[in-house]
Amino acid sequence: MFEFVGAIHIHSNYSDGTGDVRTIAEIASEVGLDFIILTDHNTLRAKDEGFERMYGNTMLLVGVEINDKENLNHYLAFNVEEAFSTRQLAVEYVKQVKNSGGIGFLAHPHEKRNSMPEHPPFPWTAWESEDFTGIEIWNHMSEWMETLTEENKYNHFIHPLKTIKNPPQETLEKWDELNQKRLVVGIGGIDAHAHKVNLLGFFEVEVFPYKVLFKSIRTHILTEKKLSKQNTTNSNEKNKQIIYNALEKGRCFIANSYYGDAKGFRFVAEVEGKIFNMGETIPLSEKILLKVESSDENSEIKLIRNGKLIFEEVGKEAKFLVNLSGVYRVEVYKENSAWIFSNPIRIGI
Repeated sequence: MFEFVGAIHIHSNYSDGTGDVRTIAEIASEVGLDFIILTDHNTLRAKDEGFERMYGNTMLLVGVEINDKENLNHYLAFNVEEAFSTRQLAVEYVKQVKNSGGIGFLAHPHEKRNSMPEHPPFPWTAWESEDFTGIEIWNHMSEWMETLTEENKYNHFIHPLKTIKNPPQETLEKWDELNQKRLVVGIGGIDAHAHKVNLLGFFEVEVFPYKVLFKSIRTHILTEKKLSKQNTTNSNEKNKQIIYNALEKGRCFIANSYYGDAKGFRFVAEVEGKIFNMGETIPLSEKILLKVESSDENSEIKLIRNGKLIFEEVGKEAKFLVNLSGVYRVEVYKENSAWIFSNPIRIGI
């Protein structure tokens, strides 16, 4: 399978970001990303104006971040042709996205913060909805703001990547719970705005430049087809469907690239010589071999079943023989810092 690396959840000056779409895409190409997904608030203007295309080696896709009338329940909708009304309940626009052929992910579902009253949290509350594709399990901006205090704010401003440690435990627990009922895909988001902040009353800094955040939380996809570098309508449409298909099926993993290039990570199940990938549900059998490959010899590989740690191993590779049904996924740490989170392989459920 082919592996492509992208950044998801990005805002431009079409909503509350500071960068223009073309510049954002060119920066992504410079950094080496294969794709990015723009998600301006409640608008598909970038798509309508023809910005969904290749820029250098980077495919720019245009989604939308929808919210309800209370400005809660933010939802990342992809592969849609309209930005659905905010004058309705979250359950309704989540269903509309699905019925239109789109896919969607709950944005920063357990967001909490109290350090900046002018920037309140926007958690997900509509858990009665069952039509979403997945969850943004790791959001750079949310974690950065949640851990911000008066004492550490200068360190946070100077080191926006170094301060990101791990996804919210509450989100991981909810993700594991939901996957015991059906496949719920996990993605990572940077929530990039390139905010400019005034320090000491006279010194303005861009706290989160797009170029910096493109080096933090990334979502890697695995595909059966290569993305085309040609910038034609037909090629761009094929690229879009390849990317969205991988995300919908859960053939992807999340990595904090600040701790190293995660390219080459694999988590598969092998049954009688047949290979199954992340996102798949397979029957329970007597001999199921779960295989993990990492790109670092000092990887701290953790195998999680139904939300509980069951095996740990240090190395570039690990193999686990399992014979119990459940939801299996992998977490990889480097020097006790969270690095990679796989999507699950569901066995016998």
